[in-house]
Amino acid sequence: MNNLSIPRPVVILDFGSQLTQNIARRVRELGIYSEIHPFSTSIDQVKEKAPLAIILSGGPSSVFEQDAPSINPDLFKLGIPVLGICYGMQIMAKTLGGKVVPADIREYGVTGFYREKTISPLWTVFPDGDPVLMSHGDSIIDLPPGFSGAGHTKTTPYAAMENPKAKLFGVQFHPEVTQTRSGIKFIQTFLKDIAGIEPNWSLTGYIDRKVEEIRNSVKKDSLICALSGGIDSTVTALLCHRAVGKQFTAVYVDNGLMRAGETQSIVRDLQSLKLPLVVSHSSELFLKRLAGVKDPERKRKIIGRTFIHVFQKEAKQLGMPKYLAQGTLYPDVIESVSSKGSSSVIKSHHNVGGLPKRMPFSLVEPLRELFKDEVRIIGKELGLPDHFVHRQPFPGPGLAIRILGSITTDRIRMVREADRIVREELDGTDTGQSLWQYFAVLLPVHSVGVMGDQRTYENAIAVRTVTSVDGMTADIGEIPHNVLIRISHRIISEVRGINRVVHDISPKPPSTIEWE
Repeated sequence: MNNLSIPRPVVILDFGSQLTQNIARRVRELGIYSEIHPFSTSIDQVKEKAPLAIILSGGPSSVFEQDAPSINPDLFKLGIPVLGICYGMQIMAKTLGGKVVPADIREYGVTGFYREKTISPLWTVFPDGDPVLMSHGDSIIDLPPGFSGAGHTKTTPYAAMENPKAKLFGVQFHPEVTQTRSGIKFIQTFLKDIAGIEPNWSLTGYIDRKVEEIRNSVKKDSLICALSGGIDSTVTALLCHRAVGKQFTAVYVDNGLMRAGETQSIVRDLQSLKLPLVVSHSSELFLKRLAGVKDPERKRKIIGRTFIHVFQKEAKQLGMPKYLAQGTLYPDVIESVSSKGSSSVIKSHHNVGGLPKRMPFSLVEPLRELFKDEVRIIGKELGLPDHFVHRQPFPGPGLAIRILGSITTDRIRMVREADRIVREELDGTDTGQSLWQYFAVLLPVHSVGVMGDQRTYENAIAVRTVTSVDGMTADIGEIPHNVLIRISHRIISEVRGINRVVHDISPKPPSTIEWE
């Protein structure tokens, strides 16, 4: 296949789920091209795409709501295999004549799935009691004509349904998340065995397409990149540099909110990549504007506006480039704005929701549709060394969103020193390599302690450890008890102002990875 050609897609109609792009990612992992479109996409527009299969995502709505997202029933008459997930299954059932009601017992979390005996081969990937992730408040009690039940849980009689003759299938659970153990096998079976789709897409093609897009967009103008030193912005910079060469300059901003020793390490590493680099030391400006601000959304937006202010200043020194490149990923987008469907806003990101409406740059965001693990694959293909590719994710606002409450130089010191200890104890260990992220958070509470026979009333640190594949979902990251004790002892002993350490053991969802 020509890397620049666009194959026939699997069309994913987005009903607003925070996991919609996760579905697209699972499809791409199988080497199959996918596109996400709003649920309101017309039937004619769907036909123009000539999809090989259609997947209906989940969503935050109830089919009973007055303005609940709906679907054209003609979609189910196209003869194209359709898979409905969660809300997608419910709207399929309702549209085709089934009955959906508020569930007597809502299901949120992992539960066992039990397939029925008389079903098509699609469901054989699930052993009895196989764990699946449920997240629903409504349930189907009557199936549409022509459908049969394909599986149940202990509290949901129709956790899956099918009409093999019409090539229509539905699941109440989320096969696109890692908590559903056989979810990827299920999606693979649907796409390859039911829809008959052969692999037709690769990330190598994505690189070529994005380089060409950047080159065609920028033309003879100049381009600067917001470079944090993480994998996202570094890959963005390499793509931009490959596309426009000498028209490109990377700008690294030291905002005073980086981890211990990080600015020096980042600058050294970036210079080794031969990227044109400008370093702006702007910590005083950021801390001045953040003084007294406690609300996390205000923090993010202040940081976003200040980044733009700094870029404007640096841009003037560079002849005012027309384009600004950012390492925005899809998890940033899906949590910040409803760009594809009716998804709920979770939090603003400094490089998405925090941008001012009026700014002098046109944005270039070549990674906007990708997940972190995909970016790492691209980084390897672009020749990045392993320490770059596997660098732990670090949020754009830096330590500002790991300090709950006001930001002061002393509070930055406490969380920075605590974070350094966490990293020293886990970096390079088998435990650390098994984790997606590990870091310290300064909590907005004081507690009573006893140190040196004296009463103290000081701050508390939370240690956050998670495992994940793409950042959209995350499990609790377990670490050996003796290591946790050592981390706690060191933080309390070495970080002035801390007298208590707790371990955050919350998965995502319902929590997010970062606290703010």
